[in-house]
Amino acid sequence: MNILAIDIGGTKFSMALFDGDRITRRESRETDREGGREWMMERVTSIARSWQSSAGVDRCGIGFGGPVFFKQQRIALSTHVGGWSDAQLAADLERALAIPCIMDNDANVGGLGEAVYGAGRGFDPLLYVTLSTGIGGGIIIGGGIFRGADSYAGEIGHTVVRPDGPPCLCGWRGCFERVCGGLWLERDHGKSARELVEDQAFVDRYVIDLAAGLKTGIMLLNPARIVIGGGIAKTGDSLLAPLRRELRRQITSWSQARIDVVPAELEDDSVLWGALALAKKHAVGP
Repeated sequence: MNILAIDIGGTKFSMALFDGDRITRRESRETDREGGREWMMERVTSIARSWQSSAGVDRCGIGFGGPVFFKQQRIALSTHVGGWSDAQLAADLERALAIPCIMDNDANVGGLGEAVYGAGRGFDPLLYVTLSTGIGGGIIIGGGIFRGADSYAGEIGHTVVRPDGPPCLCGWRGCFERVCGGLWLERDHGKSARELVEDQAFVDRYVIDLAAGLKTGIMLLNPARIVIGGGIAKTGDSLLAPLRRELRRQITSWSQARIDVVPAELEDDSVLWGALALAKKHAVGP
């Protein structure tokens, strides 16, 4: 079976074609934020149709960079790219490609990918946190995604780490995403997140807020492991080692909750592998 996997993010989108558990085709492109939904749909369907014509595609899994109402298969919104509010991306692609499609929030899908194929195998519960354009979280319990009552579980990026901090796109102040997300780091400091985390002085300050955000997940969920994905986490132990030390400093002294924080094993492809797992899991529909 050939399964199409799609990862739609704030700065780029990626697509892969899986034959079983093997990637046979893969493509990534930068997102045109001004082009919005129409631009993205045209690019995604064009690539997918070219793969359909040459190799065939049986079904599709999608990770989308924003809240998704999973039961309704409807996008709530995207704070980074306009035009997606109330969109039915999976249904639109089903009509365009004539194959079953299913979608979820990209952090949920990335967490599923790491739980099934990556650094989260054998760890339950698992908390997956993506440090990228924004910050998202995926909670995996018993091998499945925990979505909460309204598909909003895991939105760790909008927990508050600095009550008196700068305003966030969500309308509040000092959110985890606003203080630590890549989009805002570049706007606040004039350098990309990748450049900033090469500066040890910056990292020493940055991990204080980063640990404060992750502490919320540790104290609430007590995960067996936290897997950090997204471009910022690819710096490895130069960021994660001081982060672990800061987490140990911040975690309440009486708590014996484990601090097991590792980078995503699947790196840029966590969401693509998760989209594969999602499509397999829901082979007869959502």
